[in-house]
Amino acid sequence: MEPFKNLFSLRVIELMGDHLLGAWAKFPRAGFVAAASDRLQDLELKQRSEQIMQAMITFLPDDFAQAGPILMQSLAPEDYVRKKQEDLCDEGITGWAIMPMTTYVGLRGVEHFDLAMELMAEMTKRFTSEFGIRHLILAEPERSLQVFEKWVKDPNEHVRRLVSEGTRPRLPWAMQLKGFIADPKPVLPLLEALKDDDSEYVRRSVANHLNDIAKDHPDLVTVVAERWLAGEVSLERRRLVKHACRTLIKNGHQPTLKVLGYRRPKIAEAEVNIKTPVVTLGGYLEFEFELTSTIKKEQPLIIDYAVHHQKANGTLTAKVFKWKTLILAGESSLPISKRHSMREVSTRRYYAGEHRLEILINGQSVALGDFQLEIL
Repeated sequence: MEPFKNLFSLRVIELMGDHLLGAWAKFPRAGFVAAASDRLQDLELKQRSEQIMQAMITFLPDDFAQAGPILMQSLAPEDYVRKKQEDLCDEGITGWAIMPMTTYVGLRGVEHFDLAMELMAEMTKRFTSEFGIRHLILAEPERSLQVFEKWVKDPNEHVRRLVSEGTRPRLPWAMQLKGFIADPKPVLPLLEALKDDDSEYVRRSVANHLNDIAKDHPDLVTVVAERWLAGEVSLERRRLVKHACRTLIKNGHQPTLKVLGYRRPKIAEAEVNIKTPVVTLGGYLEFEFELTSTIKKEQPLIIDYAVHHQKANGTLTAKVFKWKTLILAGESSLPISKRHSMREVSTRRYYAGEHRLEILINGQSVALGDFQLEIL
């Protein structure tokens, strides 16, 4: 498989140079290509993007009022459709090559805010401006919010999504927006305006944004969820709210679970049967559990499980995994089973010894069991 970093290849840089030269006859293409591709094989994806952006700073006009229109003219047609991530366009810049351009605009365009925001809107139609626009938000938060109030009604779904995605306080790969982490309330009216957007692409971003907020303000997201679920609401909105609350559900946040209709489970006590009491690293933990309802009414259940991993100091730390969501019929029993991989992953170091399995239903711990992990 081609390395992800090769989305910024020499060919991409050369084509960027071609289109910038086509937009500005004085553009020093050779110098740009040489600087942007210097030791390219040694650089990872984000480093490559940064190097391309620095080459743009070096070789485009210092005056952003001149550079901005050059960038605008270098873009691919708005209706150009890429079939694959690596597709290039002979008519203009599009795809991953937009990423360093948005960073350039975010850093260099602050003094020409309106032009910079116009560029962000155009560039996001061809890839995404969610990373670069954060520079402008940090520099001009109030003006940015005023622009976003207009963009929530933009006919292009990519521009509407940028409102939500660009203001996400904890967007992966991006700078955190610490002001919105501390106080997300200024952004809530924007999310409110987008919650029933026609585009699932936009609604998914709204859900991810709320999930970001939930990590710092769980009770606020609970209030939003309750308001958005009041009365007759669409299936799409219900899905959005549930996805937005996924971290709170995983954490067993009881006020949120209650809003979503998940109460303390009414089930008989049961033990979890660990079928593999000794697991070798690289193998599987297998277990089963029987749900037995103690009430006549059916009840919705969110079933998760936590593996409490051994740490270097001998203590245990829990990692929660999603299992299943179901409706348990009244006075019925349902056996469920799971096979959990204990393979090595880059984000966790395993230690041999006693580990623990915990069954969680609607955020409540209902059963525990121990197993041994062996590392050969």
